Amino acid sequence: MIVQLTGNVKFPITLDPSVWIFDDRKVEFDQAFQSSDVEQDVEDENEKASKRWNREVYQQKINPPVNKSISRFERKKILQSTYVMSLKPFLENAEVSDSASSAILVTNNGNQEISLDTLKEGFALFAVEGKPLKEDGPLHFYFGDESNKDTPIKGVSEIKIK
Repeated sequence: MIVQLTGNVKFPITLDPSVWIFDDRKVEFDQAFQSSDVEQDVEDENEKASKRWNREVYQQKINPPVNKSISRFERKKILQSTYVMSLKPFLENAEVSDSASSAILVTNNGNQEISLDTLKEGFALFAVEGKPLKEDGPLHFYFGDESNKDTPIKGVSEIKIK
């Protein structure tokens, strides 16, 4: 259930989509293609998280830290929602070479070559109704322009940067 990000990158990395359910960068599938609203929501959420962090750091100086868990409502929502993740932050961490221009998505049904820009703007579906993709996973790839919303690239097990 892991995905290798290899090829023309400075740092090859291993992605584990099974833990992305706990990642704050995940986006609900239905909201992923509402670009400007999602970006604004992410920025707003980042600002709120920053303020929470500052408040927590300040309070830790006064009070001991408290182990806070996910609320029952949040847990239920996580286990019932379908999520995607942008691959852009992972590509930035891998430091894709300037000479790279395309990517090969290695799947169970053969390879598919796409442009690097398409990969950066796309989304990886990793959970349906809160559960990882087991049969045709670990990832499904959706173009950022929704052109393959009904026919995603399924069974992505490796991403090779060319």
